[in-house]
Amino acid sequence: QVQLVESGGGLVQAGGSLRLSCAASGFTFSSYSMGWFRQVPGKEREFVAAITWTGANTYYADSVKGRFTISRDNAKNTVYLEMNSLKPEDTAVYYCAADYLGSGSIRMSVRSRYDYWGQGTQVTVSL
Repeated sequence: QVQLVESGGGLVQAGGSLRLSCAASGFTFSSYSMGWFRQVPGKEREFVAAITWTGANTYYADSVKGRFTISRDNAKNTVYLEMNSLKPEDTAVYYCAADYLGSGSIRMSVRSRYDYWGQGTQVTVSL
C-alpha cells in the first residue's frame, strides 16, 4: 500500500523556520522524483519545490527560491523541505507527492504529473 506521510508542520512566527518531512512507503522511492505543493482554502494547489529521483536536480517556485530547500534521503525513503525566513503568505497545507522518474522544471511543477499524494500538513506563519 502506497503511503506518503507528511510531518513537521505547525505554527511559527514570521522570520522563523520549519522543516517538513515526508516518509514514503509501498513503492520504490528511489525511482520517484518528489515534489512539495501547498494549498490555501479557495485557491488551487500550487507548486513549491521538487527534486529528481537521484537528487541531482532541484526546482523551486519563484516565491520560495532562496528561502526553501528540498532534499531527500533515499536510504530513509524520506523527502524534506527546509523552510527559512517564513512569511505569513507561506501559510498553507503542504503536500508531498511522487512522480515516477520525473524531471524538468515544467513537468515537476504540474500537479497532474504526480502519481501519489500525501494527506498534507498545516503550516501557519503568524505576524
